[in-house]
Amino acid sequence: MGADSEKRRKARLKKVYHGWLLVSLALALIVLILLLYKPAGYNPTNVIQNRQVSPYLTHELLPELYNGAQLQKPFELCVRQDGINDAISRSKWPKEASGTKFSAPAVLFAPGRIVLMGTTDIKGAKLVVTIVVKPALNEDGLLELPVTKVKIGAMNVTFPAKMMARRMYLERLAETNTDKRNWRGQIAAALLNNEPFEPVFEIDDKKVRLRKITISRGKLTIHLVPASEQTRH
Repeated sequence: MGADSEKRRKARLKKVYHGWLLVSLALALIVLILLLYKPAGYNPTNVIQNRQVSPYLTHELLPELYNGAQLQKPFELCVRQDGINDAISRSKWPKEASGTKFSAPAVLFAPGRIVLMGTTDIKGAKLVVTIVVKPALNEDGLLELPVTKVKIGAMNVTFPAKMMARRMYLERLAETNTDKRNWRGQIAAALLNNEPFEPVFEIDDKKVRLRKITISRGKLTIHLVPASEQTRH
């Protein structure tokens, strides 16, 4: 009787083990499918190998920015999605860091947000990373660049990604002489550490202030005024 009871107990444990094994394999498969998922809207950027500076930057965007700043009057600067992607495609890609390769990201302007999508190659596994940023001016006129979503494939990894980015940013800040006063350092701090900054930029010998930012499908419009003007809330 005791032997039969022990056999039944072992049989039940074996069934439970096999059941949990099947559940674990199913969960692992689901996670793998989510990670390898390629969003329908993702259109990989075709890298241009000639390394020529983007005509969009040299013939359109930068001259408009320079001329508007020199006049020292309020003006609008319209940034086209296709123009930005052309400029990105002419940089050196892929880039590599800590054994991970990053392809040229595609930038999408959608109502109220900027979406960056790119492929990472981790030991042969190609994963599509999506990052969503929602730029906004706060009530003090400071520019905020909150990262509102980070996805790998179809899996939302926003919280761990932001925690990791913040830790890496603070470690790099402690190890290097990063100047948080220049615009690159300010943008990095805003993206990685949620630090808003005064959106005043120097264009040659003139300073302009970002007064308003509007993002619509395929276009980002920046409203700029002379930095001497007082910020209106």
